[in-house]
Amino acid sequence: MGACASHGGARYVLRTATSDDLGGARAVMLDTIYRDLRSGYVPRWHADIVDPETAYLRPERCTLLVIENRGEIVATGAVRDRGPQAPPNPQWVADHFPSGTTAQLCRIYVRPEHRRHGLARQLVRELGEFAARAGGYTALYLHTDPAVPGAEPFWRSLAREVCDERTLPGGGQGIVHFELPMPTLGAAGHPPTR
Repeated sequence: MGACASHGGARYVLRTATSDDLGGARAVMLDTIYRDLRSGYVPRWHADIVDPETAYLRPERCTLLVIENRGEIVATGAVRDRGPQAPPNPQWVADHFPSGTTAQLCRIYVRPEHRRHGLARQLVRELGEFAARAGGYTALYLHTDPAVPGAEPFWRSLAREVCDERTLPGGGQGIVHFELPMPTLGAAGHPPTR
């Protein structure tokens, strides 16, 4: 990890979050759920945002990555070690992505003024490689709210749709579930050179 992109004089640094980064990471996450997702804070959905240390920094097979620009956290991305739960998700989706063997990508958020610089793609790549190195994961899963501008086309460019809840009777939660390919690591535990 380290420098991941430069754009228009901005220098971005991607790294694993430390406890010193949690305030900035939390601010990116909360701003996103209020501004883009428009859900506001819902404890059963967002408890990890209030306590990211317990959710992402302490468990061995979880992580929180941040991207910093000029001392400010401008993007986040995380891996949690549990699959989608039913309810509220369809039972067959939960069965297909069981906890323990599913690495769920979540909280991949980029501040609006830093979007369209490849930061989310870099986060996804690094999170996938983390999951592959952690071992024991057989699937990379995520879900997205297609009402968020740009989210659905972004994920469709990287992942395979598993279930679009908008097509279910009653529309489900209106979210789309995706699976990404698990990265292949070389003998040294790193991705093959590109």
